[in-house]
Amino acid sequence: MKLPDLLKEIGVVADKENINAFVVGGFVRDALLGISDKDIDMVVEANAISFAKIMAKKWGVAPVLHEGFKTATIEKSGYRIDFVTARKERYKKPAALPEITPATMKEDLLRRDFTINAMAVSLNKKDFGRLVDLCGGRKDLKAKKIRILHDKSFIDDPTRIFRAIRFQKRLGFIIEPRTRKLMTDAINAGMIEKLKKQRVKKELDLFLEETV
Repeated sequence: MKLPDLLKEIGVVADKENINAFVVGGFVRDALLGISDKDIDMVVEANAISFAKIMAKKWGVAPVLHEGFKTATIEKSGYRIDFVTARKERYKKPAALPEITPATMKEDLLRRDFTINAMAVSLNKKDFGRLVDLCGGRKDLKAKKIRILHDKSFIDDPTRIFRAIRFQKRLGFIIEPRTRKLMTDAINAGMIEKLKKQRVKKELDLFLEETV
């Protein structure tokens, strides 16, 4: 997997700051599929805003800070890089927004929607380029399958129903049988109706952007 040079620069700075840094999610998925992606999701086992400020200073650019979400965005060399602190999520009730707390990279991957999006690549020098795949994402990529990580996934976050269909259409993958059954069960249980209208609208807008 070929990684852009700016990710090596991030890894060098992360080492100096004694921070574990990873590129995650869609960028890793697309890289393994040979698809070019200019949106990079960075996860650090540290304060993401503080680390983004360090990178912005090094690159001579201004970061966009999202203090409420504890994230930051930098645009550099045609890439949009989002910096996020590794986190875990706890859902108090179905379809609610989760409570978020800092976590390890492993915990961050295990909270994600589908196996193909639950992979990371280390950027630290000692293991630069190492793929972290705890859930069989690469195997599902090769098999062209969309699979959730746990049985309550669509109950916790019913927007994943829309995302499963979106990835199915975008990538030409199939939704594997158990995931399809759990998706249907969640729909029949009225999980979509529990979502706030704004969240449904956002997912429908994203779907239309990709299909129209």
